[in-house]
Amino acid sequence: QIQLVESGGGLVQPGGSLNLSCAASGFAFNRYPMFWYRQAPGKERDLIAAITSDGSSTTYEDPVKGRFTMSRDNVKNTVYLQMNRLEAEDTAVYYCNVHYFRKNYWGQGTQVTVSS
Repeated sequence: QIQLVESGGGLVQPGGSLNLSCAASGFAFNRYPMFWYRQAPGKERDLIAAITSDGSSTTYEDPVKGRFTMSRDNVKNTVYLQMNRLEAEDTAVYYCNVHYFRKNYWGQGTQVTVSS
């Protein structure tokens, strides 16, 4: 069974940083691209970052570009999202995602709240 478990969220002041982790199991982690999504209250769940299976390339959506960095450790089967210069608009539940045999798998999400 595929499991994705996010952690590392919390309350942070504007301008602060957080590092999210997603521990993956149940599939060949090193063969699959991984994704981070987020969902703010009342909003759709949006893709914000993606990484290739070997971690050699990443892509970011405009709202987080230059502030967030996605990485992965294929020995630990873990994907990370380093978030810097956080803004109030970054407040959301952050989800790890993998596309596996035409299905989307999600973690439980981790709450990030940016507030002064």
